[in-house]
Amino acid sequence: MTALIELREISKKYGSFQALSNINLSVRAGEVTCVLGDNGAGKSTLIKILAGLHNASSGQILLEGEEHQFNSPRDALDAGIATVYQDLAVVGQMSVWRNFFLGQELTGAFGVLKKDEMRQITEQQLREMGIELRDVEVPVASLSGGQRQVVAIARAIYFGARVLILDEPTAALGVKQSGMVLRFIAAARDRGIGVIFITHNPHHAYLVGDHFILLNLGKQILDVPRAGVTLEELTVQMSGGGELDSLSHELQR
Repeated sequence: MTALIELREISKKYGSFQALSNINLSVRAGEVTCVLGDNGAGKSTLIKILAGLHNASSGQILLEGEEHQFNSPRDALDAGIATVYQDLAVVGQMSVWRNFFLGQELTGAFGVLKKDEMRQITEQQLREMGIELRDVEVPVASLSGGQRQVVAIARAIYFGARVLILDEPTAALGVKQSGMVLRFIAAARDRGIGVIFITHNPHHAYLVGDHFILLNLGKQILDVPRAGVTLEELTVQMSGGGELDSLSHELQR
């Protein structure tokens, strides 16, 4: 199957600082590709390149086999690549349905908002993804962290995302709320969307991931399908393995 999006030997330099070195990544429809790494691993730089915020210094980006360059976030969105950032793009005091259509409101004659239609669509889209809200008129700020993430993800899917990039969606959530978001990631995958799940949590990644990429100081140190790695191996790779063993011996003296 041709990848929806593929990165080949992508590198990024900021002046003399090498942020990424020769990164390869493929995202296919109906798969979750997990990109793991600690702080400073290069995950944020990778997101910016995929989202069209920054251009790579070298390498190729291919969309369904054809070379492409994103010169702006709009280019990425037009290509069906939507990014849901950790801080989200929601207005807390606005209602759920207003946030769902924020910047893409449905209007009728003389620019009048089609409020009833937007409410109905919001309710339907959330329900189809397994999320039942008491009322889409409530402010987004009144929702739990997991629910806010779900609204942002559902919005991206509704507006045509074929590739969904999720920036640490479970980082600030508890167990129950993280579970809600992970179920939603699985639901997006089952709809045939290619998902890039950026995380530093190998346990969350392994619950939904089909392929795993591990970054460390801008370099790709692991690129393996689910069948090729166990959760324990992924956790050891993520945590530094030998460094932790050395520290354990040192602290137990």
